[in-house]
Amino acid sequence: MTSASAAIPQPGRTKAFLRLVMIEHSVFALPFAYIAALTAMFQWDKNIHWGRLLLVTVCMVGLRTFAMAVNRIIDREIDARNPRTAQRELVTGAMSVKHAWTGALIALAVFLGAAALLNPLCLALAPIAVIPMVVYPYGKRFTNFPQAILGLAQAMGPVGGWLAITGSWSWDAVLLGLAVGIWIGGFDLIYACQDVETDREIGVMSVPARFGIPAAIWGARVCHTLTTALFVWYALATGAGAFFWLGLLIVAGAFLYEHSIVRPHDLSRVNRAFFSVNGFIGIALFVCALLDLVVRGLTV
Repeated sequence: MTSASAAIPQPGRTKAFLRLVMIEHSVFALPFAYIAALTAMFQWDKNIHWGRLLLVTVCMVGLRTFAMAVNRIIDREIDARNPRTAQRELVTGAMSVKHAWTGALIALAVFLGAAALLNPLCLALAPIAVIPMVVYPYGKRFTNFPQAILGLAQAMGPVGGWLAITGSWSWDAVLLGLAVGIWIGGFDLIYACQDVETDREIGVMSVPARFGIPAAIWGARVCHTLTTALFVWYALATGAGAFFWLGLLIVAGAFLYEHSIVRPHDLSRVNRAFFSVNGFIGIALFVCALLDLVVRGLTV
């Protein structure tokens, strides 16, 4: 009994673990998995299957929690040498590596269990989805383009959301997944600009560290232009209606705003661009996509 209870994180440890994995940032990826899943339901029988939608949520949160925990564990020594990240839980001792691994493995088990409940294809592909989550934190040690690995990891969300409903492959979901992956890779380029000097000093590889902040900002602009184009392609491929197109106009406006407040020589508003604007983009497009599907006949 003693060893079993010790393996269960206590309330203080649980709170520290949730801070460690920044659970609230699930808002970036979840809306797009929902868009894919709901579109698949619309094309299937025009009914929302709440049980499957719940399992999609569990899968997404479980895998993202595992990925963030592993990221923090692998990067803890780098984080300790960076003033911006030196207060993270594994650096300060608020969370031990042992308990971080416990939380990560529980999250992984939850993800695999939910995938198994969805359909055989989801379970078969689930281990593949885990690979880029583990490779990404090592990326900054061997490539100047770790954001590409992050983008690949994030692209799996919409694809998985669609597979969860239909149990079959969809190129429409791939379009949405690519849009999401390139979007998140793009704003991570902006976020990485904060650490250029430290990254160069300690040998962390990234686009800003290798090519400079102006190049990274321009790279992010190109990424978000491609993201917008892929959203348009997805809308055309799925026969989206007026509300979805309205959502795309809102997203395009948010991208323009994001890039107007972040300049190569003024990174003071990076956090607003990263957290506020990008969180808004996901929620706004999801709301518009849901309205569009309901107007077109999706039964809630």
